[in-house]
Amino acid sequence: MIILALNCGSSSVKYQLFDWEKKVIVAKGMVERVIVGDSFIEHDVPGQPSYRLEEDCPDHRAAIDLVIRTVTDSGHGVIDSVNQISAVGHRVVHGGEKFTCSVLINEQVLDAVKDVQHLAPLHNPPNIDGIEAAQSLMPTVPHVAIFDTAFHQTMPEYAYLYPVPYEWYEKHGVRRYGFHGTSHLYVSKRAAAILGKPASECNIVTMHIGNGVSHCAIKNGVSVDTTMGLTPLEGAVMGTRCGDIDPAIPAFMMIKENLSAKEIDSILNKKSGILGITGRYTDRRDVIEHANAGDHRCQLALEVEAYRLRKYIGSFMAAVGKLDAVVFTAGVGEMGAAIREKAIENLEHIGIILDRERNAGAMTRKRESLITTDDSPVKVFVIPTDEELVFTEDVVAILNGSYTDHMHFEYSFAKQDFVRK
Repeated sequence: MIILALNCGSSSVKYQLFDWEKKVIVAKGMVERVIVGDSFIEHDVPGQPSYRLEEDCPDHRAAIDLVIRTVTDSGHGVIDSVNQISAVGHRVVHGGEKFTCSVLINEQVLDAVKDVQHLAPLHNPPNIDGIEAAQSLMPTVPHVAIFDTAFHQTMPEYAYLYPVPYEWYEKHGVRRYGFHGTSHLYVSKRAAAILGKPASECNIVTMHIGNGVSHCAIKNGVSVDTTMGLTPLEGAVMGTRCGDIDPAIPAFMMIKENLSAKEIDSILNKKSGILGITGRYTDRRDVIEHANAGDHRCQLALEVEAYRLRKYIGSFMAAVGKLDAVVFTAGVGEMGAAIREKAIENLEHIGIILDRERNAGAMTRKRESLITTDDSPVKVFVIPTDEELVFTEDVVAILNGSYTDHMHFEYSFAKQDFVRK
């Protein structure tokens, strides 16, 4: 059984082919610059040189068609025909309140995703385009939606409601939804397995830190709070997003700089965060390099980010009670040893005792690492995320009728003997 996982962004299509019987990735890659011009595909097969082809993709249908032609190509492909693909799993960023788990896509599901696209105007429209394009190219194959928001639908009402007019929630769905759900699901299940405890008995804070950043408070195995809100703009400092700020700032700056609502929204999403502070960089590697060379604004950006990370660990400890573990994941979380150290140093008073040597050695996306001392009451792990494996297992379980939801479904990676390939 071959499962194709698709993640369609506004100008990209990320894909992975997974052989379920052999439990291995057979190919993965990305089509970049979709719609914007000068499109190209980068295709990787384990054990083979990377393959790149430039080809114009004016829309997502053309991009997915290019993916299909590449994976079935006689020279660079890994399957003989598209008919070997058993199902397609689609990442959908926003499912609103309707979806609490992954679902088989039908007309009603697609309509429901379209109904909430105003809540994620940058993400849901390309997700929808990708689903419709893939359905047209593979009409006989089952298609499954995996929602970023589903994992967080266990949050209690007092955690997801904002202190704004209640009618905004009733009429427009204004509430906290949260994102990066599949990543938080994966690493929290892995942390529980490493701890040797059922997930339902674990209290964990997961910290997904990439260009986008979100944290999750997990009590007894389920999400009870998270940093991103109605949109992915709220919460931690991110590469280009501001995260938490005084809500009066946008109106204040609109008056001062004569900005429109669209312009201020763009600034807060695309020109703030690490980029806003440094004025030049979003990649934390660049920030760390220049901070070490004495650049004050890069030093400041690292301090601001680490301080916010530390505050969220503390606040989420208050939300979940006695904490078992903190988990760092995603690009910066997995590779940013300096940022991890700044975020958790001097937290012995809350049970976190950093092992600096272990932390410095945890600079790989290929293994799971403990970065606290053996006697640290609260363990801190670096766990490479694997959202595509969540996609694949959800899809397979839906096809064979064994899927329920993440609280009851037994994932392979939740087992102590699981080995990440």
